[in-house]
Amino acid sequence: MKNKATTKTKEARTEVAEIGAIKTKEAEAQASAKPEAKKPLTLANLQKELETLKQAVQDHTQLIADLQSMLALKRKPTLNSKVQIKDKQTGKVYPSKNNCYQSLLRIGELKELVEKGIFGLNPEKNNFGWFALVRAWPDRFEEVKAEPTADQEREDDSGKPTQLPSNKGSRGGSKEGL
Repeated sequence: MKNKATTKTKEARTEVAEIGAIKTKEAEAQASAKPEAKKPLTLANLQKELETLKQAVQDHTQLIADLQSMLALKRKPTLNSKVQIKDKQTGKVYPSKNNCYQSLLRIGELKELVEKGIFGLNPEKNNFGWFALVRAWPDRFEEVKAEPTADQEREDDSGKPTQLPSNKGSRGGSKEGL
């Protein structure tokens, strides 16, 4: 799968380079052509010059459209790897990290942590409370991958929940590697 994407990317780059080379050669040919002696300004000469400019604009428009289509082929669709949070103590599954934090805060389970000041002065408005919660209770929660929809491919077929990393050291890092 990855090899096909790499091949398509290489093909797209080659095509873009070829298109750019053709346009560059045309521009060089026009620039190197000896300018004709200045013709008097007549309606016919102005009309020809206008037509030449219109053609150049159309060529550039086509080049831009070709480049955009090449880029569209190059882009890969991203899967929405939504993560749910399971509370090991209660068994409840929350749809998101912040939802877990906010729900536990509302029902009063985080009262002792709020009193310690872990979540700041206004815990209800703390958008990063989840991270402080995991630091305080590292073994209580685990991430569970949400089931993919029919149109999404599943990269991890194991279906096993993943353990959240332990943030026992200062600033979230472990002290083992030091």
